[in-house]
Amino acid sequence: MLNIKKLTLAAAITVAATSAFAQQKGYVQTWLTNADQSALFEQQKQEVPFGKATNQNPLIEINEKESYQNIDGFGFCLTGGSAQLIIKMAPAKRAEMLKELFATDGKNIGISYLRVTIGASDLNPYVFSYDDLPAGETDPDMAKFDLGPDKKDVIPVLKEILAINPKIKILGSSWSPPVWMKTTGDTRGGSLKPEYFDAYAKYLVKYVQSMKKEGITIDAMTVQNEPLHPGNNPSMLMLAPDQANFIKTNLGPMFKAEGIKTKIIVYDHNCDRPEYPISILNDPEAKKYVDGSAFHLYAGKIEALSTVHDAHPDRNLYFTEQWMGTPGNFKRDVAEHITNLTIGATRNWSRTVIEWNLAADPQSNPHTDRGGCDRCMGGITIDKDDFTRNPAYYVVAHAAKFVRPGSVRIASNLVDGLPNVAFKTPDGKKVLIVINNGTEAKTFNVKYKDQQVSEALNAGSVATYIWK
Repeated sequence: MLNIKKLTLAAAITVAATSAFAQQKGYVQTWLTNADQSALFEQQKQEVPFGKATNQNPLIEINEKESYQNIDGFGFCLTGGSAQLIIKMAPAKRAEMLKELFATDGKNIGISYLRVTIGASDLNPYVFSYDDLPAGETDPDMAKFDLGPDKKDVIPVLKEILAINPKIKILGSSWSPPVWMKTTGDTRGGSLKPEYFDAYAKYLVKYVQSMKKEGITIDAMTVQNEPLHPGNNPSMLMLAPDQANFIKTNLGPMFKAEGIKTKIIVYDHNCDRPEYPISILNDPEAKKYVDGSAFHLYAGKIEALSTVHDAHPDRNLYFTEQWMGTPGNFKRDVAEHITNLTIGATRNWSRTVIEWNLAADPQSNPHTDRGGCDRCMGGITIDKDDFTRNPAYYVVAHAAKFVRPGSVRIASNLVDGLPNVAFKTPDGKKVLIVINNGTEAKTFNVKYKDQQVSEALNAGSVATYIWK
């Protein structure tokens, strides 16, 4: 078995590269994660120079003249439960951990995109909205709207994150409106009553405006998390015709009237129903307010994103959620998420790849009762003031640190057993992410312009290659 950590290439020159940016032009820097965990997002000491090909290895060719979508970022969902665990840490420990997660220097991984929940998700300890009222009461003008529980954890944590990276983008997603707006009067399931379409639009407007007053810009919003899954707690059924009507009649015009620039994103559910977002975008009165469509991959195939892109190439695609379950399987989880999401979603036009919850405790808490996820493994596990890094941490790290917002995906050919994706960063660097999905070690060449470099990966290993 080839050991990539001990691999010596004849053409390699050892350089003293102590950071992601101490790099010679024309040399390839490598950050490696091995399936056996012998390397965990480790910068390799050798930087390998491009040169003339002297072998017949399989070839991954990079063509920066052929470009695709811009990238907004890679990251996690900062659930209320995640924020609750983070805010309870000792301030110094919390600051140290957040720097590792959100700064880009040294070995910090540089998370660049966050999804937050509008009200509670199923990974809060209990369900709430920002306008909960006693039974029988209503508040269509949002006079009693209040960010409430989020002031204790989500908002303070976001402020600390923004102090580290003021440019991080934040997506808001609602799991359920206040129950007095729903047909069931329950946090689970039901639909939005037609007479409260306008009130719900005001609720979402109020959320964006209230977060702005806290110094937090909501860059984008999905109208309803998993609108075809009403069994979660909280959740709501919202069929495509209702979502289209809500956007074109209520939310879109209200955002425009209030001068809100937050992007409106539709669907936010699985890849098995691309007709849902397409049907909304087929309505020109709804489409004019819609930036794009969001997807999860608990069903269907990632190529559904390209189906939607081909139908409406003037609208954007986002990948917004995928969980990893406890107890986890490092080799399997990393391979599946790198292949299907980091590589698969971006090769199918996605501007983001967002893993599910950022943090949970060792017992996969907190979560709601009556349907909350009791097996969702965080990107990190927080145990009081200590934390451990889980597979999703490394999945995000391999892209987020180097494929910074404003990067553009560029062309790279697919090689059997070596899924890959390439990008050009705002400062001109090229980034290539490759995973060996085979059962044996593979050697291959990377070609850029008229130069090549030889690389190797053990079975199941993933590497990010960077050059300038």
